[in-house]
Amino acid sequence: MGKARKPVQIIILFLIVLLGGYAIGSSVFGGDGKPKEGSTAPSFELLGLDGKSHTLDEYKGKAVVLNFWGSWCAPCVKEMPALQAQWEKWKDEGVVVVGVNVGEDQMTVENFVKLVDINFPIVMDPGRDAVRSYGISPMPTTFFINAKGKVDSIHIGQLDLSTLDTQIGKLVKR
Repeated sequence: MGKARKPVQIIILFLIVLLGGYAIGSSVFGGDGKPKEGSTAPSFELLGLDGKSHTLDEYKGKAVVLNFWGSWCAPCVKEMPALQAQWEKWKDEGVVVVGVNVGEDQMTVENFVKLVDINFPIVMDPGRDAVRSYGISPMPTTFFINAKGKVDSIHIGQLDLSTLDTQIGKLVKR
């Protein structure tokens, strides 16, 4: 009878260790890892079209509109003029629009930026590291990050001029 209980005890012990490890990991690493409204925006280090490495930290003290996009994504392309217009409107108010291109090479991104005539900062995420840390699934996805580095709101899907203006207005007032 003692031999039959030993495998059961080992299985129970294994399950306890497994569940304990999961609980500790979830609390330390924040569950699914995706930022939520009110949480600190994950930092990144990505190469910009200007040839320099950029991080989210360099925009501390400013409101950030962080837009994940690709030139192959029709809604992403359609919202670019609205992002450009809002960049021009708000940049003197301490607002930065940053476009994060997902998975494309530099030449493709440069050609696209020239074609649609945008001049807000563009960084490239060819390895999709920022995509993973932000939990991006559909594109476009835009994070509105306040001057304290907290995610104020998240918009999934295409933005229009009015929605962008309203969201940025909220960031500036805080």
